Amino acid sequence: MAQFLNTRDADFEARFTALLGAKREDSPDVDEIVAGIIADVRARGDDAVIELTERFDRLALTPETMRFSAGEIAAQVAKVAPEERDALELAADRIRAYHVRQMPDDQLWTDPDGATLGWRWTPVSAAGLYVPGGLASYPSSVLMNAVPAKVAGVERLAVTVPTPDGAVNPLVLLAAEIAGVDEIYRIGGAQAIAALAYGTETIAPVDKITGPGNAFVAAAKRRVFGKVGIDMIAGPSEILVIADADNDPDFLALDLMSQAEHDESAQSILVTDDEAFGHKVAEAVEKRLQTLERRAIAGASWRDFGAVITVRDLDEAAALSDRIAPEHLELCVADPDALAAKITHAGALFLGAWTPEAVGDYVGGPNHVLPTARSARFSSGLSALDFLKRTTIAKMTPAALKAIGPAAETLAKSESLEAHGLSVRVRLDKLNEG
Repeated sequence: MAQFLNTRDADFEARFTALLGAKREDSPDVDEIVAGIIADVRARGDDAVIELTERFDRLALTPETMRFSAGEIAAQVAKVAPEERDALELAADRIRAYHVRQMPDDQLWTDPDGATLGWRWTPVSAAGLYVPGGLASYPSSVLMNAVPAKVAGVERLAVTVPTPDGAVNPLVLLAAEIAGVDEIYRIGGAQAIAALAYGTETIAPVDKITGPGNAFVAAAKRRVFGKVGIDMIAGPSEILVIADADNDPDFLALDLMSQAEHDESAQSILVTDDEAFGHKVAEAVEKRLQTLERRAIAGASWRDFGAVITVRDLDEAAALSDRIAPEHLELCVADPDALAAKITHAGALFLGAWTPEAVGDYVGGPNHVLPTARSARFSSGLSALDFLKRTTIAKMTPAALKAIGPAAETLAKSESLEAHGLSVRVRLDKLNEG
């Protein structure tokens, strides 16, 4: 059973602080192992990747079979049922339409001193997408990572997806095909991250790596950051639901369980201004936990990390929500738009009782790759912008250099950077000679 908190209780602040600080994941010290794997891949390339794949995934590969062939992809994709294909295509269309609107404009203008200034946006040349493998892999994650990359204009998109014991999820390959992925490799783990970052004889290196993974993948992404860009280091999933009593308790129970069923370390929290309603939702959760297929996982998550918090009013709910900075935030209240205006920190907002978070996981349009563990305080979910770089532009006319150059020279001297100042001075002297 989840814990119950009430902001009126004398010990609330202590209990709430403990809730925020609870360690929700077992983070084994894998860094040393990962460092060795990365060094091995850098040194031996394909040979290291092949050996590690056989060890961890029980799959014998050669340089020629690391990549899925067009024929293999076609054969797997043919297994997908028409209704599943239609659902993936609908999801891709909606994700694409949403992310196209994120594309920024280039800017160029002339300021009062006559200097031309601006910026332009260009995509990374190549990106790598890590997809957890086996039959439990998620085609929706392929779309959420690959579609924004292609919208941004990434020329080459490579996917790595482990296939332990040779198990392939046809939906993942179809999602990659729909999204326009260029290359798919049947490798995973830290060795896949190393291959994407540094390249091997078969796999060309990329500029940015995105996508979720286990502790080894996360540690590898941390280690290769700087050589390549990464999206984020995501932790267990989480949902916060703010609700008034005018809701169906079963609706909210299922919303809470939709994240709890991901992982025993996931967290589901209900905040309500009606204590009796909070108990009704908790009762509905317990009832659902009797029949859910993933009840063992969801039940452990709810028992260990779930919470029902009663607040005085919705303003207090908004303040608590900002302290939690949840990955997913549902606002199931009479006026969700008004409450949303009071929220500053959340990875994604879902407004109203008819907007379950699960819609956002698949077909809503916004990205489901979101900041966790309170990092929504300072970061955002994945977007087309993550695959773009901004380059600034400056062009001085002689008049503009005359106007602002002396100040640059003064600042260079103040920092004892002689050549900086002289590079401006020689041009000003040349202009003065004229």
